[in-house]
Amino acid sequence: MKMLVAAVTMLATLSASSHAADESYLETALSAARWIQATADYSNHGKVWRADPRDAQSINETLYSGTPGVVLFFIEAYKATGDQALLKEARDGADHLLAVFVQEKESGLYEGIAGIGFALTETFKATRNEKYRQGASQCAALLAVRARKVGKGTEWSDTTDVISGGAGIGLFLIYAARELNEPSFRDLAIQDARRLIELGRPEKSGLKWAMTPTFERLMPNFSHGTAGIAYFLATLYQETKTREFLDAALEGARYLQAVAKTDGGVCLIFHNEPDGKNLYYLGWCHGPVGTARLFYRLYQVTRDPQWMDWVKRSARGIMQSGIPEKQTPGFWNNVSQCCGSAGVAEFFLSLYQITRDRAYLDFSKRVTEQLRAKGTRDRNTVRWIQAEHRVKPELLVAQTGYMQGAAGIGMLFLHLDALERGRKASIVFPDSPF
Repeated sequence: MKMLVAAVTMLATLSASSHAADESYLETALSAARWIQATADYSNHGKVWRADPRDAQSINETLYSGTPGVVLFFIEAYKATGDQALLKEARDGADHLLAVFVQEKESGLYEGIAGIGFALTETFKATRNEKYRQGASQCAALLAVRARKVGKGTEWSDTTDVISGGAGIGLFLIYAARELNEPSFRDLAIQDARRLIELGRPEKSGLKWAMTPTFERLMPNFSHGTAGIAYFLATLYQETKTREFLDAALEGARYLQAVAKTDGGVCLIFHNEPDGKNLYYLGWCHGPVGTARLFYRLYQVTRDPQWMDWVKRSARGIMQSGIPEKQTPGFWNNVSQCCGSAGVAEFFLSLYQITRDRAYLDFSKRVTEQLRAKGTRDRNTVRWIQAEHRVKPELLVAQTGYMQGAAGIGMLFLHLDALERGRKASIVFPDSPF
């Protein structure tokens, strides 16, 4: 009897894997959408989604893991299909955000008001409903109210980074000034940048930044360190042509070049100092996927080919690592946008779109197919059970959100579908140069 049960289970697994391999990118994205839809809770004003469907306390309003990222995924899914039911999901989530954003205590892009403002702006663009534009503008205005004059500029806290600090807030302000046609938000980003430049620490003929003055570890890559801050400064230079911002961004890049592992024509930058100099992540947060964004932005604003070379070095470092077939200390059982497979596949898809080098697209699809095979299927839905934290490999959860869950993974499949159909993705995040 046990052998019969095992055989049936194996056949079911093989059938599910075969179905996954046969289905289109759009079908996989919609399977993820159906799973997310089934996890929704109703708030007093709309819908919310638990980051972990098993945990009612995991409901949050962060772009990283909460309702804003799910809203963005549903907007992109609507753009791919024209299905009004998907747009209604996005509107229901955005209505909740409209009702609660003034209560949000954090100000950041991936954790705070800036991320909510981004989701509301994209909802306005998709619906043309003025209430979402007004809400997005109020989010940016609230950032102006919260800003405090410190040193030569402005800050919201002593955190400098893309996730919750000045760099991420500044990127949202640049985006809001353009999308909402309100130049005062760009002026606030300028004050933000001047404070960040003041906080840069000279190192190896360049500049580096700490996440906060008191945090023990200095993390040089995109999410919490120098690469993300320099990316904001280069982006502000692109908008303003003010040389001090480009100079500071270049100093940040020179520091990164000086500490990079470059053997074999790669670019890999350690996770942290002092105790993580032998640990190399590969994803968006602490690896080449994120840090290469700085190099590409510098190429865009300077047209100096050396920066495109550093983008390619970053890609080479990932391709030579042996993933996705093997795990490394910096690429574990995680398939999401922040730390894992979805972020890697998105990066290589973007590289293909800017270079038309087929090797990048092939690698993106290879990573994507392994990611798809890791999905857990139940009738017409799919979710991904993963270890969000490298140091907690036993903590396995299927999440709904953007940076660590099905919304972000589903977005990758929508982007691959868009490529096949010859159209561009609708939503570009404030921290993306692609």
